Amino acid sequence: MSILGAINIPFNPNILDFGPFLLSWHGFFTFVAVATAVILTVRWGRKEGLDGDAILSVAVWCIIGGIIGARLLHVIDFWDLYSADPLRMLTVWQGGIAIYGAIIGGFIAGSIYILMRNSNWFLGLWGKYLRFAGAAEKAPLPSVGRLADIAAPALLIAMAIGRLGDIINGEHWAKFTDLPWGVVYSHINSPGAYRPASHPAVAYELIIDLLILAIIWPLRNRLRPDGMIFLLYGALYSLCRFFISFLRVEQNTYFGGWLNEAQIVAIIVIAITVPILVYKAQSYNCPVAVGQARSEPAPGRRSNPI
Repeated sequence: MSILGAINIPFNPNILDFGPFLLSWHGFFTFVAVATAVILTVRWGRKEGLDGDAILSVAVWCIIGGIIGARLLHVIDFWDLYSADPLRMLTVWQGGIAIYGAIIGGFIAGSIYILMRNSNWFLGLWGKYLRFAGAAEKAPLPSVGRLADIAAPALLIAMAIGRLGDIINGEHWAKFTDLPWGVVYSHINSPGAYRPASHPAVAYELIIDLLILAIIWPLRNRLRPDGMIFLLYGALYSLCRFFISFLRVEQNTYFGGWLNEAQIVAIIVIAITVPILVYKAQSYNCPVAVGQARSEPAPGRRSNPI
């Protein structure tokens, strides 16, 4: 568990740091990850006949919901800290987000927008109070399940990109190890500076993200009905995250120190997604579930290369 023989990460976690402005590698790769997810989703959606501008309109709300959800889950985990200084909850730029909150918050916000945008209630409200913005017309929005399926592979790529920043910064501590791929952080600004060699838990998660991508990508035009790909993504990621989190060192644990927040959320996600997957597969007579591949993709659901 010494520095000798371990993988040394010597990088300054901060790209720019002057005055109140701080740009870390974590923040940079988070931006790149979000932009990549949006670009890929729009590109793949257009190839499947969806309206690109409509996808972008959903993406805006997904990003807003993702930011709120990521911060909210972090605040819940560290409630004792933030309850003493509520204004600190708003200082997102100082760090403190949870990937699960980003995924769940983005999905909820995007789903609400899709379900409400073309509702009679919203169109009536638009025609009554927002006439200056133009006539109240329905937007060419896809269903929640269809867009979620298209976005799932993009989210996995984005999550892998985001973990690059975590690997450089060293803010996610893990248990010590004497394995040859243990990592140490030698830059004084790193939160993990000079800790003994530790498991690269965030690198494990990056690899898992790409493995899940390799699993679900060939199934995009085989799993039916819409929403199955996204549910499978959620179930597989949660299962892997549950076990990887045993290698993480978290400040807060629950249930007698057995579980951390991410593991609790993972259990909840699995408890929701797996029964829905089984039910939908049985009720829809899913081709993959019975071992039969669909010979032709559904209309508007073509096979697209990455």
